[in-house]
Order: sequence, then C-alpha cells, then structure tokens
Amino acid sequence: MSRRRHRPGARDLHGILLLDKPLGMSSNKALQVALTALRAAKGGHTGALDPLATGLLPLCFGEATKIAGNLLGSQKAYLAECRLGVTTTTADGEGEVVDQRPVPALDDATIEAALTAFRGRIVQVPPVYSALKKDGEPLYLKARRGEAVQAPPREVDIHRLELVSRTADTLTLYVECGSGTYIRSLAVDLGERLGCGAHLAALRRLWVDPFREPVMVSLEQLQEAAEQGEDVLDQLVLPLSAGVADLPALHFDAEGSHAVSQGRQIEWPAEAPRERSAAFGSDGRLLALLDCDEQGRIRILRGFNLPISPVKA
Repeated sequence: MSRRRHRPGARDLHGILLLDKPLGMSSNKALQVALTALRAAKGGHTGALDPLATGLLPLCFGEATKIAGNLLGSQKAYLAECRLGVTTTTADGEGEVVDQRPVPALDDATIEAALTAFRGRIVQVPPVYSALKKDGEPLYLKARRGEAVQAPPREVDIHRLELVSRTADTLTLYVECGSGTYIRSLAVDLGERLGCGAHLAALRRLWVDPFREPVMVSLEQLQEAAEQGEDVLDQLVLPLSAGVADLPALHFDAEGSHAVSQGRQIEWPAEAPRERSAAFGSDGRLLALLDCDEQGRIRILRGFNLPISPVKA
C-alpha cells in the first residue's frame, strides 16, 4: 500500500473510494490522481493492480488507511482472459514472446479437467516480474537487469475457477481467490497443463471482500465531481465502517465507548460471540477493531480516531 502525507492545501478525509482503475495506469498513479481530486491529506491503496488490469481498487483515506492491510488480505474475484499458444517473459501481453506452440483442439471436458487441478489450495510460483522483494529489492527490477531470479513457491487458495467463454485460442475465466494469488501464474500453469502454453491477455478485478457488489467510481467521474464541489465529491466516498461490514458489530454505551477509546481492558460483552468484531460508540462512530483474549477481555487490535463530525463517519 502506498501513502502520501502532508499534501499542500489538503484536508482530513476519512473513508473508502471504490475506484474502477483504468487500463494502462499504475495503482500508485491512480491513487495520486484520487488524492489530488479529493484533496485528501493521507491515502493508500489496498494491493496493487498491474497497469494492464482494470477494475476494483479500494482506496483508503485518513483513518481508513488503518484497515488497508485487512482489505489487502481479503478474498477477491477476477475475470481473466488467457491467450493460449504464446508464452511471454512477463506472463502477460506486455512481455516479449519466448515461445509459441500450436493450440490443440480442446473440448469442454478437457478444459474442465485442467481447471480442476487448480481449484482449492495449490502451490504457485509467482512471476519474476512482480513486486515481491528479494534482498530488499523488487524482483521485477532484478529481472529487468537480466539477473536470473525466481520467486519461491507459495500456497494460495483458489475458491472458484470457472470457464466463462472460449475461442480457438482464448479462455475467459472467472476466478475467486485468496490473498497472494497471481492470476498471471495461473494462466501460465493452465497453459502448460493444456500442452500449449499461455499468458494473461486481460484482467479485470470484479470485487474485493467485503465489497461483493461494488458501485465503482471512474477517475472521470471523480474529476467531474471535484469540479462540482466537495459536497458532491464526498458522496462518492464510503464511510470507514463499510470496510468492516463483514465483521460482527458491538455497540457500546457512553461508558463503554469511553473505555474502548481509552484502550482500557474491559470484559467482553457476555451476549456477543468471541470473535474479531467492530466496536461502535454511543454516537455511532467506529471506535476500534476488537478481539477477545484468553481471559475474556477486550483486546484492541486497531483504534480509530474519527472526528465527532467527520466528512464520513
């Protein structure tokens, strides 16, 4: 996640923007454009989308940056187009072609059998052209210098993998996956299983938990709203509480709200399930993320310092 602070003329803004990242733009560049349009003092994204990918990029501002790590580790869904018969240096359409093979005649049963091997918990080797670091440096910088590098294998979760459509040399897939999954690597591995090689030709992120049915905002919409004033602009920003909507909510009275805000150890509410929860104060503001310790007391995982009359509650 990238952040930028102390922007001249910036304001304190607390909330989440569900950006529809455009094709060809880096996630960090999209963040900078959004920060400028919103005049937000601080912001960050929740896990980069490659420039050649489009779709949902949640941007967090102000106190919402404290949950960016939670969103980074959330389940995600993609629509991925795999080009068969061609492998590239970067595992996508931006790299140089390193191998071309004929695409065999594939029927639905053959494709389904291949997809089955990639469902569930699998071992995947991330592409070398990635932001993963080795010796403190991103692998893609080493690869661009011509160094021989390889990312270590990792276990990832593929919750759903379905064929949406196909042509003679492309497969369009719907993918639901856990954190750390590289769709480029999935395309490459699928191509090898089909015997012809493949690369990722196009990718769109459809949703990120807890935003399963996101109403995305384009940069054009954001900039048009900025020209109409902050009241119109701020309607595009979701409250911080939207980012924890998948967690149980605990509501405290004035005394309990003060105790949570002060970080004091108090008893976990007897009627509430003992699991990670979002704490709300008597005024409706999100106070903290909580967990229950072994003694049955509240443990503060992350506290929020939202203003009494925030731009977004």
